[in-house]
Amino acid sequence: MTISITQAQIFFLTLTRVLATIIHVPILGGRSIPNQIKISLGILLTMFMLPWQPILPDTQTMDAIAFGLSMGREILIGTIAGFAAVLTFGAFQIAGNMIGLGSGFGSGQILNPALEDTGSSIDQILIMTAFLIFIAMNGHHIFILGLSQTFQLLPVNSPLPNFSIQTLLGLSSGMITAGVHMALPLVGTLLLADLTLGLLARVAPQMHVFFLGIPLKVGLGLLALSFSLILLLPNMTSLFESMGKRMLMLLGG
Repeated sequence: MTISITQAQIFFLTLTRVLATIIHVPILGGRSIPNQIKISLGILLTMFMLPWQPILPDTQTMDAIAFGLSMGREILIGTIAGFAAVLTFGAFQIAGNMIGLGSGFGSGQILNPALEDTGSSIDQILIMTAFLIFIAMNGHHIFILGLSQTFQLLPVNSPLPNFSIQTLLGLSSGMITAGVHMALPLVGTLLLADLTLGLLARVAPQMHVFFLGIPLKVGLGLLALSFSLILLLPNMTSLFESMGKRMLMLLGG
């Protein structure tokens, strides 16, 4: 079997977009994932997506400068498509930070290697729960399907689409709103606890409400989180199910 230079260029351009996209999904291409696994996964996905790419004649072989520009264009397209995954997992991070800040866990920041950022222990619990739901509902299949549809919308070596800043801002604001909505039950519970402690401080000024409130809010936050997880599951599922749609919207689809 003879492989032409044009076919090799199409393969590497496809691989470039795939790798530029999957590195934004913490489970598939986060910093905690070894580079050998990320590259192997990228090559495997490229082999499945390559047959759907347009076959170019050997006369359309690109020179070094054109090939470098095409690789840069594929990196940009993959980064924009992968930003949809960043927005999705960012919504859970926003919810976790809001809950941790109100419950008193925000003072203890620890490193989350999956998201390459620091957060509270409540943030870690919420993110790990989102990861488990992502795997249980085959969210990686949804992501791979969305990745394959980007090649249908923008084949390899196609010109850049007309990106809409309003679409980007709309999706970003939607993810922030989703994170706030997920945190509202717990934030409301903690707000009622603060109001109760404030009234208690007025009734009994000699009581050290600050020292009393810290363990109370920690326990109340954990209790409210355990009861509200069942309410968070539909929101998490809907966010993951629409990930592929957001990938195409960011690319102008």
